[in-house]
Formats: sequence, structure tokens, C-alpha cells
Amino acid sequence: MSSERLIYLPLGGAGEIGMNAYVYGYGKPEQERLIVVDLGVTFPDMDGTPGVDLILPDITWLAERKDRIEGIFITHAHEDHVGAVSHSYEALGAPIYARPFTANIARRKMGEYGYPEEAVTVSAAWPDQVEAGPFKVGFLPMSHSIPESAALIIDSPAGRVIHSGDFKLDETPLVGEAFDPKLWADVSKDGVKAFVCDSTNIFSPNPGQSESTVGPEIETLIRGHKTGIVVATTFASNVARVKTLAEAGERAGRSIVLLGRAMRRMVEAAIETGVLKDFPPTVSPEDARNIPRENLMLLVTGSQGERRAASAQLANGKYMGLELKEGDLFLFSSKTIPGNERGVIRIMNQLSEKGVDVVDESSGGHYHVSGHANRPDLERLQDIVNPQIVVPMHGEHRHLREHVKLAEGKGRKGVLAVNGMMIDLSGNAPKVVEYIETGRTYLDGSVQIGALDGVVRDRIRMALNGHVLVTLILDDNDEPLGEPWCETMGLAETGRSKAAVVEVFEADLSQFLGRADAKTLRDDSKLEEALRRIVRKTGQDEVGKKPEVTVVISRMH
Repeated sequence: MSSERLIYLPLGGAGEIGMNAYVYGYGKPEQERLIVVDLGVTFPDMDGTPGVDLILPDITWLAERKDRIEGIFITHAHEDHVGAVSHSYEALGAPIYARPFTANIARRKMGEYGYPEEAVTVSAAWPDQVEAGPFKVGFLPMSHSIPESAALIIDSPAGRVIHSGDFKLDETPLVGEAFDPKLWADVSKDGVKAFVCDSTNIFSPNPGQSESTVGPEIETLIRGHKTGIVVATTFASNVARVKTLAEAGERAGRSIVLLGRAMRRMVEAAIETGVLKDFPPTVSPEDARNIPRENLMLLVTGSQGERRAASAQLANGKYMGLELKEGDLFLFSSKTIPGNERGVIRIMNQLSEKGVDVVDESSGGHYHVSGHANRPDLERLQDIVNPQIVVPMHGEHRHLREHVKLAEGKGRKGVLAVNGMMIDLSGNAPKVVEYIETGRTYLDGSVQIGALDGVVRDRIRMALNGHVLVTLILDDNDEPLGEPWCETMGLAETGRSKAAVVEVFEADLSQFLGRADAKTLRDDSKLEEALRRIVRKTGQDEVGKKPEVTVVISRMH
């Protein structure tokens, strides 16, 4: 039996939706040559990660083995698959491979951070393959809600693995390539060792619908709205939908305006790389101000309620000189990702207060189709590929578990692998061979910090409990020079005793200093701890909060 093995190790995206990062390796244990599939991000929220800009997979394990990485392969240009390429480049330094549209987006990201855009190599579609150490990797076109999405065919001495990427079975996708069952049957005919597969919509019982079914209903909606501006929001990366919306608006006699940086960037990238042809002409926001409102259609970013996106800005007031009024129509041509409901509902209510009519999936029309395969589609593709092993990925734990059941119900071996579980795929049955510590890192402003570094935890504690700064000056005899003084942030000004909270803090601290012994006054750390304890107790008594406390002790020598 060979001492070499084929391993699969998810570092992100398995047990969660977002932040995808998967590793494949072949060779002797702990000497495997490695390839990485996708380096994505997920997005923070004010409750759990206040102030954080992006959440990235922890790639410490990979960075420690950077000399063994043969290449990084990006399946498509969604942020949860490509968003971390520039943030990880310094740590990994490996060549990046992607198809033209994805490469265009990845290069822009590299350029923004001053990294060489040439680090991203443009790859052609299957049957072309990239040689990467013991692996040969090919990009197999697949339909999804972004152009040029691809599954990866990963050939190794231990057999063929197909990594699905994100996909749907759409044979009429409007933009990008159609699902080609004959091609999939052809690449699978000589046997597939493992199919590592998207699990997002495993609980959706009906077959997925084609992008081509959405256009007619959207056009009917826009034509039927005779007064005011029509605004539509969708994922900027869903270029097919953006085109559908723009064409429907144009046919209804409206001029098209793109609002939001991501919307313009995606359309530009799609036109530059040739995946988007015949896009209707657009007008600038400046020119739009001179066009009658009933002749305007705005395509805007912010379908998930993002606070800084164009949708939120329009809901709040003006954006780029344009303002929504009573009689306008706002269409959400998108699905709200779980966790984003509050932000979306807030925008809907703000729009309603302006007298704007809001339409979404719940309004009874067919204005959106998912970019992920539903349960019957997953069954269909698994039957075409007929792999020995099914490894669910891109899903929360409940999605992966259900997907394993589906595979085993069809007589195939399934394995539930979450982030950090290293699976040996070499034998006839997959087995867990190691557990790797995985986690998250945060992009916080311009620096990366660990999720356990305490930075965000301190921020949350300050947000929950407020902050008190205590300043104390001691003379050269270790006696207080005057009274200690306090400054507060995020605390009520008056507490239970009806006096100013700051004055109560200062009185309690003065009282303690008046009776403190010389030993305590000489020892900065003891003194600091005592002052902190008093402030927290007084805070609890006065306002029901134990604030975060910073103590500054100055000694006059």
C-alpha cells in the first residue's frame, strides 16, 4: 500500500456559509504538496464584531507550510470565495489561478493593496489544465449567479476529485455558461474518487429555476409603473440579473443609472472580459437629474441592507443628488441572506415612510431565483458524477449533515467534514486523520487581528458597560496630590443618588485614598487594581453597570 495520501482540509466554509477556504494535499504525511481552493471573507455585524471591516479565515496552518503550496485556485468572483486573496498574499505568496472575469476582480483587489497583479494567472476553461506539483487542475464551467463560475477537476495520483464550487443547474442562464450535463458525464465517466459539493439549498425541495424565467415578470412590473422613478437592487455580482433589470427598464422607455461602486465595478469587469455583451447604455447620476422621473430606472447596491450602500443612502435621504419620493417604486430582486433581515426591513420601512412602494419576493411576483442548486438538482448532479465519496461543503452544520444523509441514501459514502477536520480520501472510505485548529481573523481598519486577541471583546464590553478614565497624581512621598479625577464615556450623567456620577466616583476614590496604607500607595499595580474595583462597584451601585476602567497614575519625582 502506498505511503502517500490524498487529503482534504476545509479551513473555512464548512459548517458556515461564507469565508470559503479549502486545502487539498498529496504526498507522504506532513510532506504533502498543497493546493488551496478559494480564499473568501465573511462580513461582520455590529452585535458580535463591532468596528470590524472584514472577517477572514485563519490561515496560520497554511502559512506555516507556505513552501509546500503549489497554487491557489479561485472558483468564482463572489466575495466569500475571492475576498481574502489580497489579505492572504503576503502570508502565502503562492501563484493564483482564475478564469478571466474572476481574475479581473482578483487583480483589482491585489492592486488596491499594492501587490503585483501578475500574481494572478488567467486560466482557460476545461479541457485545459494547470500543473501544480502532483495535481492537474482544470476549470469546468458551471452556471451560478455570477459569470464564469467553475467547478474544479482536481487530478492526483490517488484519483480524480471534483470540487463543485457554487452552482445551479441552469441551462438558460442569460449571462455566463449553461449547465452542460453531457460535459459533466464525460469528465466523470472514468470514475470520480470524491465529489466535494455545495450544500446551501439542500433543504429546498423543488428543482431550481432558470434565470431566464425572471425577466418577463420584472418587465411587466416596470411597465405597469407609470409614475416616478423605478429603483431595483440585487447583488452587484449577479451580472445576469443586472442585465435583465437594465433591459426591462430600457424596454419600458427608461434611462438606466448604475449607483454604487460595486455595481459599476462588476459591470465594467464583465464588459472588459467579454462575458457581458449588449448591455443597455447608461447615464451618469449627474445627467439623471435632468431626466423626467418617470423615465428613470436606478440599479443600486445594498440588497442586504448594508448601511453604506446606495439603497441605504437613498432610504436615508439623497444619494448622488437623487432623492426618492411618494409614487416611486423600489424592487428587491434578491433573497435576504439569513442574518441580514433587520437591515433590509429597516430600509424597507424608511422607504415606506417616504411613500415609496416596496416590492420583493413576498409581494407574490417571481423577481428572483437562487444561484444555488436545490435538493433535486444535487441528486441529479450526484447521479451524473456518481462519485465514490460525497463530501458536503459550503453550508452550516445542519446543511452538511442533511447532505451526507442524501448521499448515503443513494448508496454512496458521505463524510461530514467541518472546518479543521483533515480527511484522508485515499482509501475506499474517507477517514478523519487530524484536527487542525481553525478560526477567524479580523481586518480591523488597516490591520489584521486574531479573533481571540481581545480587541473586539474590549470594544463590546465598552459598548455594553461604558468607560471611566481615572487619573491620580502622587507626590514624592507617595501621597495623593489633590483629588483623583474621572472622565466617563457611555454612562448616564446622574445615578441613583441623584448626584453627578463623576462626582460620586471621585468621592468614593478620595475616601479610599484617605485610608489607604503606605504599602498600597507605593505599589502601582495594587493601587491600580483597588481604584478599578472601587469604580466598578460604584458604577454598579449608581447606574447598574460595571464600566471598563483605565487608571493613569503619575508620580512627581
